[in-house]
Amino acid sequence: MTGLNHQRRKSLGAYRTKSGTREIRVEAEELVTRRKVCRDHTGLQYKILTDLTAVDYPERGQRFEVVYNRLSIRYGVRLLVKVQVNELETVPTRTGRYSVANWMERERWDMFGVGVEGHPDLRRILTDYGFEGHPMRKDFPLTGYTEVRYDETLKRVVSEPVELTQEFRAFEYGNPWSVSR
Repeated sequence: MTGLNHQRRKSLGAYRTKSGTREIRVEAEELVTRRKVCRDHTGLQYKILTDLTAVDYPERGQRFEVVYNRLSIRYGVRLLVKVQVNELETVPTRTGRYSVANWMERERWDMFGVGVEGHPDLRRILTDYGFEGHPMRKDFPLTGYTEVRYDETLKRVVSEPVELTQEFRAFEYGNPWSVSR
């Protein structure tokens, strides 16, 4: 980390990945204290939240990895703060400190289903209110559960369960790049 000595980096728990990005992994219960250190320490000053999202790893016990992308303007360095949570755990809201977190936390909840504790207005933002499931989860079906279309006879939009014919489910497992001689 530019502007930091080795001891400060080590006490923070930060490390560089192969791509050169700086990361720290924290437990959910120590997330608030670590974020305050990252923001307020004179040698760090990660004062801007540029992005927050989640990554789904269904094979893990703690299925989701919540990622906060922080920026230090003073040192020109980014830091990824990563927290692993399961489907039932929540993470504390950042809307009190960063107003931009309001939209991003709602989006993360809508797409992944990762709960946010203390959020002032946690509701769907990208999908319809009657939508079932969370589309960015890896176990969500590619076709979804329902389809929406306009019905000419009823003169309104109707929602129906998805029904696929068998011809759309037939897969060819051959290699399309192989050349037969």
